[in-house]
Amino acid sequence: MALIFLVSSLPSSAIPRLDSLPDLIVKKGGHLIAYALLGSFYLRGLGDKKASGKGLAWFMAVLYAITDELHQSLVPGRSATLIDVGIDALGAAFGVLSSDARRLLYRSISSRSKGEASSGSDGSSSISPNKSR
Repeated sequence: MALIFLVSSLPSSAIPRLDSLPDLIVKKGGHLIAYALLGSFYLRGLGDKKASGKGLAWFMAVLYAITDELHQSLVPGRSATLIDVGIDALGAAFGVLSSDARRLLYRSISSRSKGEASSGSDGSSSISPNKSR
């Protein structure tokens, strides 16, 4: 949040300008990434992986986006836009919803490494096979 606040505090004269398309990609991409991280951090801080926790984490990030745009409107040469709030909301949604994908990937990697730990160096399993009768 501090980094978002700091960048929002910069007057327009202190912000580098690129060509139209790269400028748009860098600035709007920055919104997406910053709020994806903020949404995922809020979710982690809440410790609630249920839908209600995800909704609350998303809502908190969007609420911060609104207040950040209002703050930005007070900075010389800057303005508040609903488009930026929308981009921030999309980023927050991505951050919150991607938590499930990260968790599944972590479980998959963990279970795979546990499986490798129980197999021998030649790939054989340390579990003895069933004896046939």
